[in-house]
Amino acid sequence: MSLAILSALAEEQQGIFEQLQQPRRVLHAGREFGMGIWHGQTVVLALSRIGKVAAATTATALIEKFGVQRIVFTGVAGGVGEGVQVGDVVVASGFVQHDMDAAPLFPTFEVPLYGRARFDCDSALTAMLLEAARAGVSSAGGLFSLHQRAPQVHCGLVASGDRFVSAATEAQRLQAALRAGGFDALAVEMEGAAVAQVCHDYGIPFAVVRTISDRADDTAHVDFPTFVSTVASRYAQAILTEFVQRLG
Repeated sequence: MSLAILSALAEEQQGIFEQLQQPRRVLHAGREFGMGIWHGQTVVLALSRIGKVAAATTATALIEKFGVQRIVFTGVAGGVGEGVQVGDVVVASGFVQHDMDAAPLFPTFEVPLYGRARFDCDSALTAMLLEAARAGVSSAGGLFSLHQRAPQVHCGLVASGDRFVSAATEAQRLQAALRAGGFDALAVEMEGAAVAQVCHDYGIPFAVVRTISDRADDTAHVDFPTFVSTVASRYAQAILTEFVQRLG
């Protein structure tokens, strides 16, 4: 049963292709896909690029062209939930699009003609990824913390949108709007909800892990490229190694 490992940026799956057995690269839909065997599992590596449309295109290609049967997304996100700090890890339980608004035809956040705003991740795959995240963060040795505390692993709702949230006032407005709609997000990013919707359409199990690179506000910003290459990529590799070793 083939597994797709999907990320928005190359640094977020840094070093994995070099560890593949029988590696090969395939060009399709303007993208380069890496294929091979990793820890005994057949995997396809892909970069979604940034944003919901690009992510949906990549997820569809993975399913239609490569026939993957499970997708896991790894990358970084901005923390917005209480207690979610830079260097923590969030495993998504589900997704909502924070910029979806077809009101008054449909309720705010609801995806038109789906009758829902929230798309849940696969429960079994998510439970496995949560277990792997806890083990992976522990094995990585707690690489980063601004608050003199061990990095925490959280599980909950993640919000996606085609907007980089980086100001405190914007983050506060976003959280207030989501909560008014009955959603309490731990993190924000720009791809997951699109992939979740594609996987819902195809009936493909989907799970996501994100390392928190910033607080999506005016505080606690770090050198993003350095953080991704030296912290998030190492967490991702440790977590994914634990994850694929747990797959049947």
